[in-house]
Amino acid sequence: MFVLLMLFLFKYIDDLIGKGFKWYIILELMMYNSATNLAMALPLSVLLSSIMTYGSLGENYELVAIKSAGISLRRAMYPMMVVVFVISIAAFMFSDYMLPVANLKYYSLLYDARKQKSADLIPENIFSSRFPRTTIRVKRKDPDGQTLYGIMIYQHGNIDANHIVTFAKSGMMYRTKDDLFLVLKLKDGIRYEESPGEVNYNQRQRLTRFRFKETEQRFDLSEFKMTRTNENEFRQASMMMNLRQLQHYIDSAHRNVDSSISVNYRLIVPNIRYFILPKSSKAVKKPIPADSLLVHAINDKINAFNNASSEVRQIQDALKLRTNNYKDTTKSIRRYIMEYQKKFTLSAACIVLFLIGAPLGAIIRKGGLGLPVVVSVIFFLVYYIIGTIGEKSAKEGNLSPLIGAWVAIAVLFPIGLFLSYKAATDSALFDVEMYKRFFKRIRFRKEV
Repeated sequence: MFVLLMLFLFKYIDDLIGKGFKWYIILELMMYNSATNLAMALPLSVLLSSIMTYGSLGENYELVAIKSAGISLRRAMYPMMVVVFVISIAAFMFSDYMLPVANLKYYSLLYDARKQKSADLIPENIFSSRFPRTTIRVKRKDPDGQTLYGIMIYQHGNIDANHIVTFAKSGMMYRTKDDLFLVLKLKDGIRYEESPGEVNYNQRQRLTRFRFKETEQRFDLSEFKMTRTNENEFRQASMMMNLRQLQHYIDSAHRNVDSSISVNYRLIVPNIRYFILPKSSKAVKKPIPADSLLVHAINDKINAFNNASSEVRQIQDALKLRTNNYKDTTKSIRRYIMEYQKKFTLSAACIVLFLIGAPLGAIIRKGGLGLPVVVSVIFFLVYYIIGTIGEKSAKEGNLSPLIGAWVAIAVLFPIGLFLSYKAATDSALFDVEMYKRFFKRIRFRKEV
């Protein structure tokens, strides 16, 4: 968990530092992030601890004593298997009840923290526009961050022009006690102000200039306070739902898809009026010239073709819009099904990685944090890479969401059974000397 928290800090350090947060905001973010990272930390912890435990038993010949007492390795693994089952049940309960709440708190707080403005209101040699309708540039700042030199302040009027320009040689910057305003005490400066005249409506008719030894300007800091977004805006995300809410959304989305398909069929029903021949009319009293009949027939056909092509274009536009909505809805359904299955894969991953770690530790017979860490990281990377590929493929529609969620478990479970069999039969699977003797025999046979 410490490593994952460090990754979180490295990723978002630029978005958090220099914004004037209280210390408990960073601590709250780290606490919620640790809860969201449990899906990665718990399986890796089970794998590493099982390898270290049984590796230490093998290294100290305690497994030999257990086997000499007539107890098989499988029997010796039963107590730890019960513990892992309890951990798996607790992991499922956590992922269904606590994890959605932690995700909601974490992502809403992180969103507000990232959009928060920087607390460095007046940087050096930069025209800062952090205050509304005001631009400030400071040539130099003392190390204390409060003493300023070479100050230029541009204040915009109603027509976005610089109506007030202030220059000062030096000044002091500080916040009020209630932290509502930033105060600039300016010294040895000059101020230019343009204002409208009395006769016409020219906004820059009159120019006023005055010098000052010391003056004071206040800037509102209400926009720089951290405001919390309503958490209800994030509740529709799949990570913020439990099993019941996910199932309700999936059923509702499926009903919407089915209803939209029936609407599409009604939309494509051909207009048969373009294929029905005109009924035979009654006898005409006076004869109609053949030329006029030909002209009327051609005009009727042109109008019919124009009307038909216009309706076809309308149907194509409507179908294109419905197709895009259908793709978005089905992609959202796959994402929610993946999140539904991940509630169960966390528990299954703990069991499968224990089936790999316990016999692997008994085979390699090494405890501590050396070789077990290397082996556990390798197997966890295999699990994580396969799971990530399956999840992305399922979200893109290349795999079934059920297969994409369980493909990593399906790949590692036979490996766990194989290692359990090898450990129960005292196989020297990782004995380097055995492989050296094997290759020596092959080389000897080739020479003979």
